[in-house]
Amino acid sequence: MKEIKLFAPATIANVSCGFDVLGLCLDNVGDEMIIRKTNDKGVKITKISGQNLPLETEKNVAGVAVLALLEKVTIDYGFEIEISKNIKPGSGIGSSAASSAGAVFGVNKLLGEPFSLQELVPFAMEGERLASGTAHADNVAPALLGSFTLIRSYNPLDIVKIDAPKELYATVVHPQIEVKTSDARSVLKQTVSLQQTVTQLGNLGGLISGLYTEDYELIGRSLHDEIVEPYRSILIPEFENAKKAALEAGALGSGISGSGPSIFALSKGKETAEKVGRAMALVYKNIEIDFDVHVSKVNANGIKVL
Repeated sequence: MKEIKLFAPATIANVSCGFDVLGLCLDNVGDEMIIRKTNDKGVKITKISGQNLPLETEKNVAGVAVLALLEKVTIDYGFEIEISKNIKPGSGIGSSAASSAGAVFGVNKLLGEPFSLQELVPFAMEGERLASGTAHADNVAPALLGSFTLIRSYNPLDIVKIDAPKELYATVVHPQIEVKTSDARSVLKQTVSLQQTVTQLGNLGGLISGLYTEDYELIGRSLHDEIVEPYRSILIPEFENAKKAALEAGALGSGISGSGPSIFALSKGKETAEKVGRAMALVYKNIEIDFDVHVSKVNANGIKVL
């Protein structure tokens, strides 16, 4: 195989109570990539459509991620990458993660799969380091593995995949403003109280338990962020009203997707998820901010070959 075309999905990180350790994979929004073997060694980004992003390998998250992978193999050829960006950078649904994870997934396939999906995560994390200054895995892990992923430990890296209940749907509203991950991190407090930690741990444990037992009400009760949301929400116009609209429309819970400005809600059933999307959209229609709405089943498989 000399060429591969793939779909690299968007993701929701943190999922309210799992800052930097929890994420889920979306099904119907993502980037498309074409990766080819070339006679020249190294990595070249030959084309990016949809967004204005750097073609220079060392300045592009996909290029940096693949360079990290190639340090671990010995080959006498290289790769070129085309990216069709459908996920806007700074949207909060894993734009950099899709490119990073998609690139290492595709190169690994063309190499004959010397690495497992789990082993690809650290390479993709190097793309995240370039994008945000921090090599976090809560977007790239679900993009590669699918479903929900829990990063139990970063050192050593230990990732657990958790299947989603069959009727769990995600709604994402993306108001058309950009919140850089680095900026969203800068507003966070570096210390939290013991009480906040206890509350957050209870919610994280409750959410994980709810996923395993398919207890939708427990999932909803657990979607509460004690630590990050109070500070990041001030960067997102109408956040509280959009969250309130989601809950009133029947969502199990709602919160900030990644570092924002996208806002996610989880619901039982597609019909409710679509109703939630309409309710959240109305908030932004009323203040004339452009926005996108995505309603998606949780993607069980992650990146897929087209």
